[in-house]
Amino acid sequence: MGGVRLAGRVALLTLSIGLAFAEDPAAAPVSPSSPSTIQPTLVIGFLGGHVKPDNRVHSTVQLAEKLRKQYPVGVWVRVFENHRGDDAYHAVLQQLDVDHDGSLSEEEKQNARIILYGHSWGASQTVELARQLKRVDVPVLLTIQVDSVHKIGENDAVIPSNVEQAVNFYQPHGIVHGRAQIRAADPDRTEVMGNFRFDYSGSALRCQSYPWFNRLLIKPHVQIECDPEVWDQVEALIRSRLLSNGKIALQQENFPALMSQKASR
Repeated sequence: MGGVRLAGRVALLTLSIGLAFAEDPAAAPVSPSSPSTIQPTLVIGFLGGHVKPDNRVHSTVQLAEKLRKQYPVGVWVRVFENHRGDDAYHAVLQQLDVDHDGSLSEEEKQNARIILYGHSWGASQTVELARQLKRVDVPVLLTIQVDSVHKIGENDAVIPSNVEQAVNFYQPHGIVHGRAQIRAADPDRTEVMGNFRFDYSGSALRCQSYPWFNRLLIKPHVQIECDPEVWDQVEALIRSRLLSNGKIALQQENFPALMSQKASR
């Protein structure tokens, strides 16, 4: 398998906080307090296309299952179809309402710890859910978009100001390909950590578990979804926020050289 995929490895190479703890889930400082009185950290994934949330072929589902096993207490993980955004929104509000009075207090809103991720249309829905939460003044720690594909009526390019950090992974080829750039609506409130380009030209990544017609018609879009390097980075970013009360710090000086690389296998 050819050269080193530098652009794709940047997040794993440059995460500067506590990833040593991520190798040992037991090291995570998770409170055993009753979930009825303490808000969990919410991790929500959105699937692309018409994929069902029980389809374990897809990396979005696999990652959610892994996180549930590693963080059985203090972290609430769910996966939704991309057209079930309203279901996800109401589920978030229900989880944040720790006193079960049917409304969110300012304290419940400000104590929210929410991480959103998705692939394809699911990545677009990730930004849309963040935007819905902004309308009710609920903050979001992190959004992660993987080969984000615009949905009619949504804007997956502009990250709303209630999001602390956002990152975009994309590939530029094929009839279905991801958005190459995201930006913050308010750069003073939202840090866009980077737009990371992957190139699967000549890649040996086969994604054999995926339907043959997807592999034929939208091959690069499938490859970024089944690429373990991409999803190792998504996982590392999520786990970093689970293990830290602060923002993820990436070494920004490494970005220009890495972003200019055409990574290949």
